Amino acid sequence: MTSGAGPNFRSAVHRPDAHDVIVAGAGPAGAMAALVLARAGARVLLIDRAAFPRAKLCGDSINPGAMAILARHGLEAPVRARALPIIGMRLSGEGVVVRATYPAGVSGCSLERRDLDALLLEAAIAAGARFEGRTRVDGAIVESASNGARRVTGVRVAGSSGRVAERRAPVVIAADGRRSTLAFGLGLARHPSTPRRYALGTYFEHVQELGSEGEMHVRAGHYIGVAPVPGGAANVCVVMPMARLKPRLDHSTARIVEDTVRSDPMLQDRFAEARRIAPVTVLGPMAVDHHDQDIEGLLVAGDAAGFVDPITGDGLRLALRGAELAAAAVLGGGAVSLRHLRRLRARDIGGKLRVNLALRTLVDFPAGVRGASLVARACPSLFARLIHYAGDVTAAGPSA
Repeated sequence: MTSGAGPNFRSAVHRPDAHDVIVAGAGPAGAMAALVLARAGARVLLIDRAAFPRAKLCGDSINPGAMAILARHGLEAPVRARALPIIGMRLSGEGVVVRATYPAGVSGCSLERRDLDALLLEAAIAAGARFEGRTRVDGAIVESASNGARRVTGVRVAGSSGRVAERRAPVVIAADGRRSTLAFGLGLARHPSTPRRYALGTYFEHVQELGSEGEMHVRAGHYIGVAPVPGGAANVCVVMPMARLKPRLDHSTARIVEDTVRSDPMLQDRFAEARRIAPVTVLGPMAVDHHDQDIEGLLVAGDAAGFVDPITGDGLRLALRGAELAAAAVLGGGAVSLRHLRRLRARDIGGKLRVNLALRTLVDFPAGVRGASLVARACPSLFARLIHYAGDVTAAGPSA
C-alpha cells in the first residue's frame, strides 16, 4: 500500500505470514474487495469454506451497473467472453407484461455464478491476494479498544482437519454471505420477522421464447425469475414466503418449482416441453437487516452488509459496489470502522436500498401486486423507467 493512499500496514509487521486485511468470504464482494486492496499494495488473506469453482444459488444476471464496475477493474472483457448479453428486462404482473430494452450501447450479462465467482477469485489471486479455501471462519477475535469500543483483530478459522487456528490482521472484512458467521456472531445482523421468503432455484432446458433479456414475473404470493444462461438453458428461481411454502412441503422442492411455472398462465406454454436439468437449491430466509452498531477494525460487504430481496436483480451490483466502498474505507486512512463505512454506503447506495425495501414491502401484499399491475397496464413507460433504474443503466459509478 503506497504512501498517501491509506495506512501503511507494511511498515508495522515484517513477518512473511503477516496480513494487512483479512477478507472472510470469496464470493463477488469478497473477491472484489481483495482485488482492489491487493492492487493497492495491501497483503490480503482471502478465506472461504468452499473450494472453487462451486455452485451457488443466484439469478445469474449481471446488470449494466455491475458490468460498469467490472469494467473499471479490467474484468469486463473476460466476463463477456464467457457470458450471454442481456439487453433488457421483461417484467410481468397479473395480466400485464412490460418489456424494456436498455439504452444503446448499454447491456448486462448472464453467467452462472460458479463461473463468475471463479473468474473474480482468479483476478484477486493474480493481484496478490492469498487464498485459503476449504477453511471455515468460526468467529471474530474481539478485543477492547482504548476508548472502550470493541475492536476486531482477526478471525478464528478451522480447516478441513477441524483444527482451530487464529488469523490476525488490523482490518477484517466480513463478506461471508447472507448468513454471515461474523455479522450474526457479533450481533450486527438478523433475519427480520417479515418477510420470511425462501428461494428455490434450478435450471431448465427447452424453455420457449428465451431471448436476450432477464425476466421477473410477480404474482400475488410469489415471484419467478427467469434468465437465459450460456449453453441454452434457463435459470429459474421461485421465491415465496414460508407461510405459502410450508403447506406444500409434503411435496418435493422440484415438484413445487415445476408446478409453479407450469400452472402460471403466462409461463405454462413456455414450460410445456421444458425439462429440469439440475437439483433444486433452497435458500432462506432471505432478508437480512443490519444493526446500527460500531466496531473498530471490522467492515462488511455483500450480503453480510444486509440483503433485501432478489426481485430487482441488482444484488451483484450492490455487492460489487459495497466491496469497492469497503476497500475505500481501508485505503482512505484514519480509523477503520463500521460507522465510517455506513456513511459511505448511505451516500452512495442508500437511495437504491430504500427503493428496494419499498418494493419488498409492496410484493408482500396481494393488493399491492394487483395495484402495481393496474398501473403497469395504464402506464407501461413508468415501469420501463423502473427497469432501467433497477438495472443501474446510468451507474457508471464513481471510482472507489
